[in-house]
Amino acid sequence: MTYSRAPLYEALSENIKGDPISFHVPGHKYGKVFSNNAKSSFHSILELDGTEIGRLDDLHAPEGVIKESQDLASSYFESDETFFLVNGSTAGNLAMVLSVCKPGEKIIIQRNCHKSVMNGIELAGARPIFLSPLYEEETKRYSKVSRDSVKRALEEHPDSKGVLLTYPDYFGRAYELNEIADLVHAHKLPLLIDEAHGVHFHLDGSFPTSAMAAGADVVVQSAHKMAPAMTMASYLHVKGDRVNINLIRHYLQVVQSSSPSYPLMASLDLARAFMEGWGEAERLTLFSFIEEVRKAFGSFTSTWRLLPIGKYDDPLKLTLEVDEVSGFELSRFLEEVQVVPELATSHQVLLILGLEPSFDRKELERRLDSVDSRLKNTSNNATIREVNISFPEIQTLEMGYADMQRMKDVQMGWSQAVGCIAAEAIIPYPPGIPLLMKGERISKIHYEHVLSLIDQGARFQNVNIEQGLRVFKGECL
Repeated sequence: MTYSRAPLYEALSENIKGDPISFHVPGHKYGKVFSNNAKSSFHSILELDGTEIGRLDDLHAPEGVIKESQDLASSYFESDETFFLVNGSTAGNLAMVLSVCKPGEKIIIQRNCHKSVMNGIELAGARPIFLSPLYEEETKRYSKVSRDSVKRALEEHPDSKGVLLTYPDYFGRAYELNEIADLVHAHKLPLLIDEAHGVHFHLDGSFPTSAMAAGADVVVQSAHKMAPAMTMASYLHVKGDRVNINLIRHYLQVVQSSSPSYPLMASLDLARAFMEGWGEAERLTLFSFIEEVRKAFGSFTSTWRLLPIGKYDDPLKLTLEVDEVSGFELSRFLEEVQVVPELATSHQVLLILGLEPSFDRKELERRLDSVDSRLKNTSNNATIREVNISFPEIQTLEMGYADMQRMKDVQMGWSQAVGCIAAEAIIPYPPGIPLLMKGERISKIHYEHVLSLIDQGARFQNVNIEQGLRVFKGECL
């Protein structure tokens, strides 16, 4: 791998070499003041945990090494400007929405977007127009956004201020984004992309086309998901003038900490340097490893099916499909032998690889063999109660956010809540995609689907979800 500069990381390293006497925050004083039982674990990272002293620059008004690092990222990702995010892609999604929408204005968004997109729309007081992805037999999921669907939404809602899509989905499935970008731009609107799981698409043609290359105007990427960066470290890229970049800057200061983490920013600098130095030798090593791992999982065909990699699939994502047990149950069996998946659904389990080999294949095979043996010896007579749920191609909320703010809500059991308007989103986590939106009317299918997922052991970001949810008082059919 060729060496690429990482100016911010280098500045932090030089800073600690000077043995500074700190009369400034943070209070751990480069790790000298810290809990004794954890000093050895945290020492090296605390030495990099600086603050906005002159030589280390300021994220919210960068002029020195942070600006240089962001400029290098911008050059690599081929954006007009790139911003470091220390509050995750959540901060980027919030800033994207707030910079495009004013109260009461419409924005077309993907129905299965991340909850942060919906939170941004609620903060903006905007009106979401939901676009449902199409079901794909290859993935057994609603994973494709089509040009025709976007066209219909634009025709039905010509006063929309932009289109915000997720690309790829959590499982790494992409689609023809360039066609959609051309369509959206023909309507003189910006295309905003939550590319949380696609930061590595920029590496080369071994991966699906990156959102920036496809023509997106603003792209948010979770560097920590697929590149070697620390948790919460993300990028926001802007290209062109369809979105006011000064508003992006303003809202990033609103939604991000005024005391940003230097280790997180340094990891963004290093992640870009890592990808910039990634070449043919690294690609060959990685894809040889991917093939070995797929062979390991593919040898247990009686236990699960390994979905193939197609033109629109990220090769770093492995999806196992099951019938005899639920995906949640298989995930628990894998976790018991310390093969830890990213997430599970009723019939699928997602596993994510990194950009370099990170474990021994023989050890993986030994653990998978243990899982296979245990599953074969487990009597499972339970029926998986799966309830498929689909949504209208184009959909709006039953109630606007301004109205919701004035309404009182009450807690109600699930069976009584059918026909009412939800006062909270129901969010299985991961992936953090709302199954039921705040402001959406609750159907019997919602009710049955949630109970099915509870029975299977799905996790939700809702307190006491088994007892019901909050609904708006007086708004039930």
